[in-house]
Amino acid sequence: MSTHEAQASPAKNLFPHQTPATGSSEELKDGMTKLPNGVILDKDGKPCRLCTSAASWRNLTKQAKAQGSTSTTPTTTSKPTSDSTTTSIPLPQSRDDCPPDVEALGRSTWTFLHSLSASYPVKASQEQQSEMRTFLKIFSRLYPCWVCADDFRNWMAEPSGRNEPRLSGRADFGTWMCEAHNEVNRKLGKKEFDCRFWEERWRTGWKNGRCD
Repeated sequence: MSTHEAQASPAKNLFPHQTPATGSSEELKDGMTKLPNGVILDKDGKPCRLCTSAASWRNLTKQAKAQGSTSTTPTTTSKPTSDSTTTSIPLPQSRDDCPPDVEALGRSTWTFLHSLSASYPVKASQEQQSEMRTFLKIFSRLYPCWVCADDFRNWMAEPSGRNEPRLSGRADFGTWMCEAHNEVNRKLGKKEFDCRFWEERWRTGWKNGRCD
């Protein structure tokens, strides 16, 4: 593990929708400012946007701007000319067009993974099982939030083998994916989902017809 990784390592959360704070004593690579709580460093020592909540990222941005304004002393002051104008451009009300934070990334990822299990064969062939096992291994290494990826990989590799992907068919795989998601819910203090109903939630729709 590199020095930057050691500095950035937070408490582990499997696909967290909110990452734990690294502590305000952490410093950026350039040593110019301290990190606000909740900001996670990437492996290169720089803040990782995809590992950090939107609120913590905004705090980091505000802090950087504030420090920049106080550290820069202008030598001259320009007076506006008579034809100068100030144009106010309203910010968009929605943040859907901004880069995702760790929470948005997590929600989208779980939608994809549950949909993947919902489309899995009722009874998977050996080839299909092998392909899915390979996908999960690659996914757990390439997921954009590296602390999340490490945690998911470590969870699947639990020594007892109880968290190994169950890939014999749709029912087993869908339940396994639901259990993985519930691991996150427990760590975040959220209500767990009743995995008996995973298929209604992600494949068929609820029996009361509200999804029709």
